[in-house]
Amino acid sequence: MSTAPTDPHEIFQDQPLPLVAIESAWPGGSSTGWHSHSWGQLLYAIRGVMVIQAEAGTWVVPSNRALWMAAGLRHTVKMSGAVDMRTAYIDTQIFPDLPGHPCVINVSPLLRELLVEAVRVPRNQPPTARNQRLVWLIVDELRASGTVGLHLPMPGHPHLQRLCQSLIDHPSDRSGAQEWSARIGVAERTLHRLFSQETGMTFAQWREQARLLSALRDIAAGKKGIEIALNCGYSSQSAFSAMFRRHFGLSPSDFYRQISSDDPPAHSP
Repeated sequence: MSTAPTDPHEIFQDQPLPLVAIESAWPGGSSTGWHSHSWGQLLYAIRGVMVIQAEAGTWVVPSNRALWMAAGLRHTVKMSGAVDMRTAYIDTQIFPDLPGHPCVINVSPLLRELLVEAVRVPRNQPPTARNQRLVWLIVDELRASGTVGLHLPMPGHPHLQRLCQSLIDHPSDRSGAQEWSARIGVAERTLHRLFSQETGMTFAQWREQARLLSALRDIAAGKKGIEIALNCGYSSQSAFSAMFRRHFGLSPSDFYRQISSDDPPAHSP
C-alpha cells in the first residue's frame, strides 16, 4: 500500500469515470497538510481515526464512519494512530445533488466493500459496464447513508473562539457557563445566546461534543479508560462510558477493538 501522492489533483484529472478511488497508509501523528480538491471527496479509514480540520470546524472520523467533503473545501487531515485510508474523489458536476457541505456518514457493510473494490478499478482506461455500475452504486449508497453528529462547529465571535479553543485544548476543564462568562467578559445570558447563534448548540452540548471528540483521539492512541475519563473532565470511568455509549451505542473498549481490528467494523446506528 502506498502513501498519498504529493498532488492528489493528478489522480482524477482527465479520467474516464466520474469517481476515482485510492488507498493510502499513514503513520500515527502524520498529516496531509492544508489543501483542497476540485472534486468532492469521501474520506474513509478502514482502520484508525482521522481528525479533519477546516475553517468551519473539526470532524473526528472513526473507522465505522466516513466524511463527505464538497469540492473546494480547504482542509487538513491528521491521523490518530495508524490509519489505512480509502479515498473516493467524485465529480460533483456529474452528481450535483450530493451534499454541498461536509458531513459524517455511517458506512454500511455494502458501502465499505464498494469502496475497497473501487480502489482496484484501473485508471486511464475505457470504463467497463461493471465499473460504471460500481460508481453509480457508490453514489447511491452515499446518498442513502445516514449522517452522524461528529462535527465540532467553531464560532466566529472572538470571545467564543477563545473559550472554545480552551475547551478543545483542556477538555478536563469543568468550569460552567457562569464561570466562563466572567472569564470572557460577557453576561451568562449573552454567552448562551451567542453559543446558540454561532454554533447551533448549547454551551453544554458543545462541551460534551468537544469531550467526545477528544476521547476518540485518546482511544485511538490506546489510552486506558480511566485516563480518558479524567482527561475529558469526568469524575469516574462509568460516567464517561455512559456518555460514550449514548453517542455510539457501544462501550469505549468495544470501540477501541473495532478501530484496532483489520476486520470490518460492526455496523451501528
